[in-house]
Amino acid sequence: MAVFTSVSPDELQPWLHQFQVGTLQSLEGISAGIENTNYFVDTDCGRYVLTVFEKLTPDELPFYLGLMDHLAQAELPCPSPARAADGALFCMLKGKPASLVSRLSGRSALTPDATHCAAMGAMTARLHLAAASYPASQANPRGPRWWARTVPQVLPFMPADEQAMLQDELASQLAHRLDPLPRGVIHADLFRDNVLFDGGQVGGVIDFYFAGADVWLFDLAVVINDWGINPQAEHQPLLCQALLDAYQAVRPLTAAERAAWPVMLRAAALRFWLSRLFDLHLPRPGELIHPHDPGRFRDVLRLHRDGAVAWSL
Repeated sequence: MAVFTSVSPDELQPWLHQFQVGTLQSLEGISAGIENTNYFVDTDCGRYVLTVFEKLTPDELPFYLGLMDHLAQAELPCPSPARAADGALFCMLKGKPASLVSRLSGRSALTPDATHCAAMGAMTARLHLAAASYPASQANPRGPRWWARTVPQVLPFMPADEQAMLQDELASQLAHRLDPLPRGVIHADLFRDNVLFDGGQVGGVIDFYFAGADVWLFDLAVVINDWGINPQAEHQPLLCQALLDAYQAVRPLTAAERAAWPVMLRAAALRFWLSRLFDLHLPRPGELIHPHDPGRFRDVLRLHRDGAVAWSL
């Protein structure tokens, strides 16, 4: 796990009083996650997840928690934040902002089949349409501006051939990302471990803390690069087709999106290759004890750049 803030039952109970969620019955740390500290919290009134934010500031949190509240009210299966007596969606705990959200049912499908992928495709489209009416906005925090700032920082740690590929891809993406495509608030991190399945249905979409305004097609490409490409960076055509067909049954893609699809797949691979390089080589002290392997998305980007697979829609 990343930076871990220890919270005891005696410390948590008075904090919970602000949210009027009853008496604490159990508190259990969650080992998954690399950005925040998370606990399962059971009270005599319900089941919740406590998140202590290790990076995000009180000024940044209203966008993310408000988005989750908006989507939950639109009946999407995402965590619903509890409100304190004064209406606040978070309160300070041990000097850090912390929130309490509903605990969702299900577990992640880490080896998804076509049924999982179809459910995921439909859910992604529903999320895009529901988030379109969210009144707040902020740019994708890991979008092109972040790429341009971060590439020079990671280059010294890379072999020459990978340096050349990274610089070439960045230049290509900065030229293409000005294209007008349908956009809105996106999740931006819809990996398998951020989606819970209850049977064959999506029981929960979690971890919205990279959300921001960007093109919807980029979010769809993030999903395909994780759900439709196996750990060996091999295309899984049946899974991809199931996911894309289900997405388009809810929100058909435009002609411009279809034309931009190959470039956007590369953009999504670049984003996660770059962020994993950054997390591996430039972590903050005490953070990211087990960083993800950057090679995974280096290889996905190569797959897209090589053109060995027809990615047209």
